[in-house]
Amino acid sequence: MRFSASLRSLARHALPALTLLALALPASGALWLEGPQSTFETAGPVAKGQLQIFYVTLWVTTFLFVGTGAALAIATWKFRAKRDATTNAEPPPQGHGNPFVELGLTVGSIICLVFIAVPTLKGIKFGYDVPNGDTPGKLAALVEKGDAYRVTATGYQWWFQFDYPTEKIQGGGTLVTANELVIPAGKPVHVDIRTRDVIHSFWVPKLAGKVDMIPNRANHLWLQADEPGYYFGQCAEYCGDSHSVMKFRVIALAPAEFAKWLADQKKPARAAAPMAPAPATPAVGTMAILDMMGRDAMAPLSGTGDAREAFKAWQTRQQAVPEDNAKLALISDGRRLFKEKTCVNCHTVRGHEGAGVNAPDLTHIGSRSTIAAGLLENTEARLKDWLINPDHWKPSNKMFHGVGGSGEIVMAGYIKADDNKHPMMDASGQPVRNIALTSADVTALTAYLQSLK
Repeated sequence: MRFSASLRSLARHALPALTLLALALPASGALWLEGPQSTFETAGPVAKGQLQIFYVTLWVTTFLFVGTGAALAIATWKFRAKRDATTNAEPPPQGHGNPFVELGLTVGSIICLVFIAVPTLKGIKFGYDVPNGDTPGKLAALVEKGDAYRVTATGYQWWFQFDYPTEKIQGGGTLVTANELVIPAGKPVHVDIRTRDVIHSFWVPKLAGKVDMIPNRANHLWLQADEPGYYFGQCAEYCGDSHSVMKFRVIALAPAEFAKWLADQKKPARAAAPMAPAPATPAVGTMAILDMMGRDAMAPLSGTGDAREAFKAWQTRQQAVPEDNAKLALISDGRRLFKEKTCVNCHTVRGHEGAGVNAPDLTHIGSRSTIAAGLLENTEARLKDWLINPDHWKPSNKMFHGVGGSGEIVMAGYIKADDNKHPMMDASGQPVRNIALTSADVTALTAYLQSLK
């Protein structure tokens, strides 16, 4: 009897304690998933609104869980079989229960759903259009007055292109960048969502929720960074072999810094050195091999994931550093190789050689903090790693395997195509290289690309 009474006392005190613990843990941060893409550390009104919807859903479902669990525990304890005779007795007549209880549970469930549905519907409406910009005319008026900004995000396998339709560049056309979206802080930004191949999804957890990029279907969202900062984003819809490494960044700048960044980006590529003439005798060397001994072979997240550290590094990269004569010679040679190795067929470098549209715009790649669609830090070592073997970092990427479809290569990348437009194989069954870079080539190309600021 004493044991039974103690057990009942423990159950009576444990249930309220567990309930309070379940409610207190989220508020204390003990269950938070902290990190560069945590949805609990919001930095803009859209993300904050979506977090509030999560809170409402959490508290309502916690109430239901605790209430249902408590009723089940009480019924199990109160009506348990206390004797063998009771255990083996015939079950009592079964009925449908108390109609008032059943009706109350039904009405209560509907009320709980309403508590969740109302803020959810409001949140969907709020996150779809810029405030006071829910029609094309209203949005255009806001953009013209400077009360909102507009960009286009386009998903490719496996990188992001960002177009600034209101920003005209020198020589005609509009500003285009890749994998780093720079926006003005404190201002709503309307983002038109597009894709050039399969379904992708645009997601910046700290600024806004996921929106799918669907072929042949226009879509959009809006986001706003309350303060200048550096935010991590990625594709959130499975889109093929390298989906998990399809990342991007959003950098929010104060108005004056954003205006300066725009002015710099509109200029043609920096010409640190002219293109070197082709050598009379082609250089001979062995093909560079990727050596990852003692280093991070996968690079799941470029940098440390510290947004403040990454933001400072990005700001530092905006400044061009004077090169000595030896570096200028490397840059000049790298510019020649960029053309000779057919990089110009896919990449654009405004003002230099290259006007391709199948790959990221590299006009100012030296000022970006990441390469390989946000996967690797934009350092000399990592850029060399990427140039030597891009397929190691992004399996099936078009830079390595070429542009094409249905197993055919329409435009060759690192791999050569045969007469039937299929990958050409050597006697050992290995693909034949169309682009074979020596260590000297990689060093020169890296110097050239790093100089583009």
